[in-house]
Amino acid sequence: MTTRQPRTWSGPNRTGQTQVNFIENVGRRVVRVSRVEQITPRYRRVFLAGPDLDAGFPYVRLAPTDHVKVLFPQPSGEVVMPQRTKEGWVSPEGAAEPVFRDYTVRGWLPETGELVIDFVVHGRGVGSAWAAAAKPGDQLGVMGPRGNIVFPENYSFYLMAGDESALPAMGRFAEELPETASARVVVEVADAAERQKLTDRPDVEVTWVLRDHAGAGGLERAVRQVLPPDGDDWFVFAAGEAGALRPIRDYFRRELGLSKERVVVDGYWKRGIANLDHHAIDLDAD
Repeated sequence: MTTRQPRTWSGPNRTGQTQVNFIENVGRRVVRVSRVEQITPRYRRVFLAGPDLDAGFPYVRLAPTDHVKVLFPQPSGEVVMPQRTKEGWVSPEGAAEPVFRDYTVRGWLPETGELVIDFVVHGRGVGSAWAAAAKPGDQLGVMGPRGNIVFPENYSFYLMAGDESALPAMGRFAEELPETASARVVVEVADAAERQKLTDRPDVEVTWVLRDHAGAGGLERAVRQVLPPDGDDWFVFAAGEAGALRPIRDYFRRELGLSKERVVVDGYWKRGIANLDHHAIDLDAD
């Protein structure tokens, strides 16, 4: 087994492929909700602050897939940080079992010391339930990130595709692209009410695929309609439901022949499986 050596990537990434910065000391923070924005009927943006963020946060530009492990509060509303043991995470005596979920870091506002996390409110999951009721003062635990995956910025065109779960990453990526680049973003959402503003940049075009009209396979069909530029000066990022991403990955890698370095595909969830460890989904395997 190869041991990961912590290292720091500094400066612009013009290598043409992602670069990884492993963080040796993973932060464990108890924070509070400072404010909440209702972006769409099913999409809430939560701003988090507190003394544990006073020293800053390891936010890196063009690392849109960075994520943290969110620890939800006890029934009392208090966050109790568990301890890591050989058997896994263990809560102190008398506390309930810890409940974690992974969430993308949507943003970091150093001027206000606020960490921004977006939540899709749907179903009966613990994250949806917490986010639907979240209000200023509510506690939340945040652990991580364990590292930063820094995307390349030396391409002139970027194509992004995904569902609601990928919106935080795609929105962050679109905002942070170099000024010399343009992008096309294809997003699948439930219906027209779930469309949102991703960025003010005029060189980023967004196409919305509505599931209530498009049906199964709508995201792939929309991606195939995008005409990429000639040559190899473009990069692809796709994320969302693993099953829907496989044909999209095959389209770019096998049909169009893009190299692995130019196509990042990340399965965030899998239909029919609750609380899936997305690290176990390998969509980049040849």
